[in-house]
Amino acid sequence: MRKADKRRGLGLVPRTSQIVFGERKSLEDALRLLRSTQMPAARFRMEDALLRGLIRLRTIELNRINPGWDRKARLASSRRTSAAALRRLARSCPRDDFYLARMISDHPHAPSDVLAHLARHPYRAVRENVARHPRTPVATLRALCRDHREPLWYLVAFNPATPPKLRDQLRARMKRRAGSR
Repeated sequence: MRKADKRRGLGLVPRTSQIVFGERKSLEDALRLLRSTQMPAARFRMEDALLRGLIRLRTIELNRINPGWDRKARLASSRRTSAAALRRLARSCPRDDFYLARMISDHPHAPSDVLAHLARHPYRAVRENVARHPRTPVATLRALCRDHREPLWYLVAFNPATPPKLRDQLRARMKRRAGSR
């Protein structure tokens, strides 16, 4: 799990696609392991049915978050997906579909307008992907540097799309911070 995936503080965690997909993946792994385990046939059938039922429930939950979730996730994860298809996916992506937004923001063909939009996403890992993506527009990179709530400016400093003058300013900021410790 990435550091950005951890929730600070107390309270209930919203069931985003990131969480539900992770649960389903774990259940699928457990089902694969079950198939390689020796046990009485009756117990195997019971556990197999139980795991399949839980996987089905997680799939239903993903489709409630975003109808056709698996198809959209496959499309977002394919390196052959065009910028136009990614734009359509981003437009139809609900705000609580964190996992799909994360895949779109990390895609090498993500269009600059989509990245600019995702720079305001509520999920930090999506904003981090935008800060390091080489297609992120310069105006968006500058805006990410001004946000003092998060150290996104550090990622922007190493983004190849960052203009040299801004990169130098950010690297000078790094040196000042390292010297003040």
